[in-house]
Amino acid sequence: MPITVFIADDQAMVRQGFGALLAAQPDISVIGDAPDGRVAVAEVARLRPDVVLMDVRMPEMNGLDAARQILATGGEPPVRVLMLTTFDIDDYVYEALRIGASGFMLKDAPAEELIRAVRVVSEGHALLAPTVTRRLIEEVTSRRTPTRVRSSALDMLTPREREVLELIARGLSNIEIAEHLFVAEQTVKTHVGKVLSKLDLRDRAQAVVVAYESGLVTPG
Repeated sequence: MPITVFIADDQAMVRQGFGALLAAQPDISVIGDAPDGRVAVAEVARLRPDVVLMDVRMPEMNGLDAARQILATGGEPPVRVLMLTTFDIDDYVYEALRIGASGFMLKDAPAEELIRAVRVVSEGHALLAPTVTRRLIEEVTSRRTPTRVRSSALDMLTPREREVLELIARGLSNIEIAEHLFVAEQTVKTHVGKVLSKLDLRDRAQAVVVAYESGLVTPG
């Protein structure tokens, strides 16, 4: 089955351009779009796409509020939200990760990165490995003081699980973590699963937030 995608952006040219690019892929089907967040929430509830490309700044309802409503509805299979953003809205990016968005992309990213992002997110992974995402994470968190609100929760993790969480927060993929720790990729997947389960997290994006908020990882 193709990956179904919904595009929410107030610029018609962006919707049409992204739509044409993604629809040209044999494994992706664009099933709808919306010019604002309010319409996006209603249409996503009706169509239940695999992935929503959500612009942050839109009329009627911004992308962050729309994403929050979409992600709060739950359902199986879950709808994944990939935020479209620019460098001047860091607080929105950070909050998007907090509410469960699967990642974010710069609007001017190369076409192949957008296509890859849709595929990665559709598989249930967070889009945290690309260099641009690492820069955004550091840009966001460098302006905040760790609250350590979940530092006690980290006590449930083994030393190796804490190490894996730190590497996730640094933006490493499972393969990169495996190479760094000199273990098999399947071993890393097991550790990642235990980290998410123990901390009651839905995906790697939220794991990054916890790592920074707890002070386990600091920018730089």
